Amino acid sequence: MLEDCKTAQERWGGVHRLIDHWLEERHEMLVAFMDLYEACDIDCEAVPKERIDRFNELLMDYISAGHFEIYPQLREEAKAFDDREALAVAEKLLSRLERSTEMALEFENEFSTPVRCQHFASRLPAWLTRLQKGMTERFALEDEFIERLHASHSPPPASEAAPQATL
Repeated sequence: MLEDCKTAQERWGGVHRLIDHWLEERHEMLVAFMDLYEACDIDCEAVPKERIDRFNELLMDYISAGHFEIYPQLREEAKAFDDREALAVAEKLLSRLERSTEMALEFENEFSTPVRCQHFASRLPAWLTRLQKGMTERFALEDEFIERLHASHSPPPASEAAPQATL
């Protein structure tokens, strides 16, 4: 039994580290978003494509990591715990996450080349406002996804563990 606990901790502890890294990527993407947003406030027609590309790259990396690394790992964890309720919740959340994924892909396409950036520069403020709303919703859904499919299966921190009996 102790070996099973150790194996589960090793397995799902790795998921926890993966999630931590992903949330660090979220933070980095948000910093790039704010940089782009502030540059757009100054003069959206003069925003360098490099700033747009940097944000786009971080956005696509973040979304890809979610779809191809995080979400599948969380679903596997729920399956391993035979948590059918969590799997049902996951399906609902994943379908709702698709909207912001599609929005991010549209943004990437719209600003994919220097010519397109120049042509659509006046649309950048509206795009950033849409992305801000869409990504805020996405983060809430992802946080719920993590809470429902991972945190509920994680052992409590040592400070919350049951008190040890004394001899």
